[in-house]
Amino acid sequence: MSNVFEIGPVQVGAGKLFLIAGPCVIESETHVRHMADEIQRIASDLGIPYIFKASYDKANRTSVKSFRGPGIVEGTRILRAVAESTGLPVLTDVHEAGHCAIAAEAVDVLQIPAFLCRQTDLLVAAGNTGRAVNIKKGQFVSPWDMQYPVEKTQSTGNERVFLTERGASFGYNNLVVDFRSLPMMRAIAPVVFDGTHSVQQPSAAGGVSGGQPEFIPLLTRAAVAAGIDGLFLEVHDDPANAKSDGANALDLKRLRPLLERLLAIHAAAHGA
Repeated sequence: MSNVFEIGPVQVGAGKLFLIAGPCVIESETHVRHMADEIQRIASDLGIPYIFKASYDKANRTSVKSFRGPGIVEGTRILRAVAESTGLPVLTDVHEAGHCAIAAEAVDVLQIPAFLCRQTDLLVAAGNTGRAVNIKKGQFVSPWDMQYPVEKTQSTGNERVFLTERGASFGYNNLVVDFRSLPMMRAIAPVVFDGTHSVQQPSAAGGVSGGQPEFIPLLTRAAVAAGIDGLFLEVHDDPANAKSDGANALDLKRLRPLLERLLAIHAAAHGA
């Protein structure tokens, strides 16, 4: 693996499993603060380093009617407030090069959505902020070809880049995870496994995505055993009524027992 770096108190690539978790999108300031507090409490109890995540805009929804979030101005204000009140590092998606500098004033990690992982201007703009950059592997990209998005981002002099596996397209409205991708990409940069988008069924539910969250535990157990640096989970306290990606989200009440089991697997497999 090429580099080790820090995001606030979270060490990336140093051998200790860390967590990125939160709701898909900012539904309200009250909701994201509640989710941040609840997940932080669980992570603190279990001793797992934690980065809060939520998006101010979901610009790649299937339907024009889908909820997108509060937008960059209000959304970054809310994310900044969460960071200040909790002391947590915060991650959010960026979809446009012009948004990177604005979002970087509020958050610690800029995330490149999977559909946009080849967008050179976006990658360079994110790298130029100096913030850590999480590049999600496109559903259509081979793991070895993720060296090119990393190179684009690091061409700015920013070495704080990591990659996230979230499944590959497998026919229509379906994804599959090739676990060989984890060591392949980990030779390029630190690797995170997204256990919730990997069970997504894109556009499979009449203009919105479906999902099979019952497979989240199975896939995350396999990923931790195979060797990853971090775990990404979209978590919601009421997935059935979530405004985005509820069909593949992990119910908040299932987070603690899942993490307990994953940390035990990590310790057994990697001596951590």
